Amino acid sequence: MTVGFNTRAVQSGEFRDERVGNVTTPIFETSTFYNPNPNPSAYTDHTRDKAFMYTRWGNPTLEALEKKYALLDEVEESLSFSTGMGAITSTVLSLVKGGDKLLSVKELYGETFTFFTRYLPSIGINVDLVKLDDLNSGNANLNGYAAVYTESTINPTLGVCDIQMLGKQVSEAGIPLIVDATFATPFNQNPSKFGAAFTVHSGTKYIGGHSDILLGLAGFEKRNMEKVWGKRKLFGASPDPIQAYLGLRGLKTLGLRMKVHNENASEVAKFLSEHKKVARVLYPGLEGSSYYEIAKKNLKGFGGMVSFELTGGRDSAKDFARKLKLFSYAPSLGGVESLITLPVETSHLSLTPAERKEAGIADGLVRMSVGIEDKEDLIEDLKTALG
Repeated sequence: MTVGFNTRAVQSGEFRDERVGNVTTPIFETSTFYNPNPNPSAYTDHTRDKAFMYTRWGNPTLEALEKKYALLDEVEESLSFSTGMGAITSTVLSLVKGGDKLLSVKELYGETFTFFTRYLPSIGINVDLVKLDDLNSGNANLNGYAAVYTESTINPTLGVCDIQMLGKQVSEAGIPLIVDATFATPFNQNPSKFGAAFTVHSGTKYIGGHSDILLGLAGFEKRNMEKVWGKRKLFGASPDPIQAYLGLRGLKTLGLRMKVHNENASEVAKFLSEHKKVARVLYPGLEGSSYYEIAKKNLKGFGGMVSFELTGGRDSAKDFARKLKLFSYAPSLGGVESLITLPVETSHLSLTPAERKEAGIADGLVRMSVGIEDKEDLIEDLKTALG
């Protein structure tokens, strides 16, 4: 039976035992399990199809999260990680080794950029960076690369990658594509349907949804489980079962929350685009956005993130952020509450001024995570602060 997103979000993946009658998955807060397990009907860990042994290897609470996420993102298998960066580093390093080349979009989340430009070259992995617009042109030369990496929606400038087009290119070239779909979420996009071999998420953001956990997720075909799991085990990047439980709970309401995030951000972006004190608004759902047509083709919803610049630059942006009442001046994103930050101070602090300029990140760029509060109240708060 084919069921909808919200039905899968609530019902799928749960660890239920009829002998107990539990409706929700318990928190298996245990580091170790019987080994060997003498029970012939012992539950098995999906990462290796053997009885559970040690939580860094696998745990029933983690597995419930991984199965639910896999069904929502329409991938065969998935793994959870202690953070989004744990998912990114483990996935990338399961595909590339010393002497290999990685092709990546240039406009990246700050820590991913640092990983690609500082760390990977130090272990003999060459990374070539290409501008998003050049990647979207379809003219990028893919020859000689072990993998291609992109963000579905760019953090924080909100350009949208044409994954439909790129997925066909990499499939023809026989190269795995890794997509960071954190901003899109499984509700707005399933990259595997466009040819991505791996999808990664910072589950800290929309999947958790309440700004109270650290979590990462990666989805892929079953044949890739052993190598990604091996890196997670080696790096110690497994999440604690309590974090996995909170991520599991967050996934149950992801569809409901994202519908409001999408609607609220669209209204906020429209309001800002019409305000005289706003110099530029970056939101793919605005018809004037250069990424509007690509976004319509690749996304089911335009997302809850809005970036913009005020006419007065950085000083005006900082002053404006402090005047807001409903938007908290804080980093991160994707929670039910609205947040506002300057990437130069947070997500892209590790980049040099030249690197930020190259990525289109002005010192006064404001990144806004629009929450699920009533949109009329959010717009009134913005209007008051701008006034």
